[in-house]
Amino acid sequence: MKDQNNPQKNRRNMTRVMMLLTGLVFLLFIVRFSTIMITKSVNGENLSERIDDLYTRSSILPAKRGTIYDIGGNPIALDATSYSLIGVLTDKWSEDKEKPNHIVDKEKTAEVLAKYIDMPREEIYKIISQPDVDQVEFGNAGSDLSYGVKMKIEEENVPGLVFEETPSRLYPNGIFASHLVGYAALDEEAKTEGESVLTGQMGVEKAYDDLLKGVDGEAVQQQDSLGYVLPGGEMVVEEPTDGKDVYLTLDRRLQTYLESLMTQVYEEAQPESMVAMLVNPKTGAVMAATQRPTFNATTMEDIDLKWQNLLVEESFEPGSTFKILTVAAAVEEGVFNPHATYQSGSIAVEGGIVSDYNKIGWGQISYLEGFARSSNVAVVKLIELMGFDVWESYMKAFGIATSTNSGLDSEATGNYNYDYPLEKANTSFGQGVTVTPFQLVQAFTAIANDGKMMKLHYIDKVVDPKTGEETKTVPEEVSSPISAETAQSVLQYLTEVVYAEFGTASAYQIDNAEVGVKTGTAELVNPDSGRYYTGTYEYLYSTAGFAPIEDPEYILYVTLKLPKNNEQKLFVDYLSDVFNPLMTRAISYAELGEDSDTPITEVEIPSVINEEKAAAIDVLQMNGFSAIGIIGNGSRIVQQFPVEDTTTILNQKILLMTEGAMTMPDVRGWSRDDVLKVAEMTGVTFEFEGEGYVVHQELSEGSLLNPEDSVKIILE
Repeated sequence: MKDQNNPQKNRRNMTRVMMLLTGLVFLLFIVRFSTIMITKSVNGENLSERIDDLYTRSSILPAKRGTIYDIGGNPIALDATSYSLIGVLTDKWSEDKEKPNHIVDKEKTAEVLAKYIDMPREEIYKIISQPDVDQVEFGNAGSDLSYGVKMKIEEENVPGLVFEETPSRLYPNGIFASHLVGYAALDEEAKTEGESVLTGQMGVEKAYDDLLKGVDGEAVQQQDSLGYVLPGGEMVVEEPTDGKDVYLTLDRRLQTYLESLMTQVYEEAQPESMVAMLVNPKTGAVMAATQRPTFNATTMEDIDLKWQNLLVEESFEPGSTFKILTVAAAVEEGVFNPHATYQSGSIAVEGGIVSDYNKIGWGQISYLEGFARSSNVAVVKLIELMGFDVWESYMKAFGIATSTNSGLDSEATGNYNYDYPLEKANTSFGQGVTVTPFQLVQAFTAIANDGKMMKLHYIDKVVDPKTGEETKTVPEEVSSPISAETAQSVLQYLTEVVYAEFGTASAYQIDNAEVGVKTGTAELVNPDSGRYYTGTYEYLYSTAGFAPIEDPEYILYVTLKLPKNNEQKLFVDYLSDVFNPLMTRAISYAELGEDSDTPITEVEIPSVINEEKAAAIDVLQMNGFSAIGIIGNGSRIVQQFPVEDTTTILNQKILLMTEGAMTMPDVRGWSRDDVLKVAEMTGVTFEFEGEGYVVHQELSEGSLLNPEDSVKIILE
């Protein structure tokens, strides 16, 4: 008891225990420290990587999206820069109180911005008057601003307005096969993560997005805790791989002309929709294609009117144009005797009666006359002679109800009802069977190409801009449903439809070639009632033509759905207003030897940004460019089109914008396309009258351009 209560002894024992514990803790520390030094990790986290994370900053080096060209090397879609407007509301970033970089006068700021962005002054004022907010944006109205609009806002000298550069896509031709070409826009998901990535949203831009977008690079820098680059800090750069350039089979001259014709007819006829496509049957190349409604891919105007690409996404009953295939099958099977006769008017089929469109027919007529008159009874008799199963095998051979594998989004395959005799009979004249324009025209290539059906394609080649390596599209034969002799016979029978006195397609005669044409009037199902429309003009009207008939170089297919204005013109006039001038011009180009295969001299456009105006013109002229237009009254170039390093042809119009006030260039002798490029650069609206080239401009050269006004341009 005495020893246990000895304080001195207790202190010694406690000291020993404390020393032992201290030694153990120190030993554990040594072991832990040694482990960290050896493994350079704590709790599974690598300390070296952690330090790198703290003091290493990486940045993306964006790849340039590939350019889309027409077959002649004219740009259809190319990279550009747009600007987003930001308003700074706080003064905490203004170092110099005499020169504030925040919005000071809200009334004036709202008044100025209302002149240049699509937003009322009152709404702008409300946005910039928000309390406890450092900076604000202006929604869609303040996004995708052109360089010209940015410059005009900056010239107002209103403090607190800054611009953020964002990549954008420029479509210099405006409305130009818009649903086929498609468009690319900033990926919304990437935007939320602070990245700016253009992604294809429709058409070729979407279908070939992986090729067009390339691969981004990366730059890595060592920085101190304040964000300054460390002297001698290693910088690792992975160079970006630019996207590949895609050349389409579209011919800009024919495409532009088709767009003009379609716009005119669409405005006059007021249909629900229209489709037109011009194809080379020997290769399957799509040379021009468009639809109505359509949209402007740069401004996105009218994008909400019709999202579907009607070339491939919407199937319909084709009507009597389908008889081309029926007659081809009958000729191949040896059951079509053009001089044999039959009783027209109507025919009984198990399950119902099939009548000609006039209900009574034309008496006892030949099968050739029946084809020219578009007799339903004639083609029903033909498939009865060959047998329903045989006829179905031909439909399959022509690719009906089978995807064309176009590569475009949401392609429809079409279908047909073939359970009952009446359903089978109806398919002979294009009812109860649905197709897309792509399917039908692809089938027609067999008629125009000695029996060989060619796969339709719209890509001519893909080019690597770095190596120049080309991947050329090779024309592909899908099948041979008929012989060359049958194809030639059908082409000759098609001329009867145009040139015989009783033919239904006499309106489609043109001056510079003999053509073969078949028209169609197809019933449409009312989506509200589920039954066929019964009104006088409630049909889908169409025409399919081949020219020159002795050796067709073109197939032109045009549709007109539910036209509302049938007082001034009938459907045949509307369709011929597109068919005749376009086919005439296509034949003329071929006769002049100016077709798509003509070699084109391509050169790279040098950069003249920040050059004095005179020096810029000299540089361009030295590089072979003579067609140069100047926008603005300044002395220094701030924007050019086409952009620098773009590959183009020597006769391409080059537009230069100066830093001065925007003024009207002399556009006399320019094409509509060239004037539209001025619109893209300046935001000014032009109103066109006529076709061809500019002969008069409402504003004279040097006059100030006001984006709020429109300028009338007369073409001849």
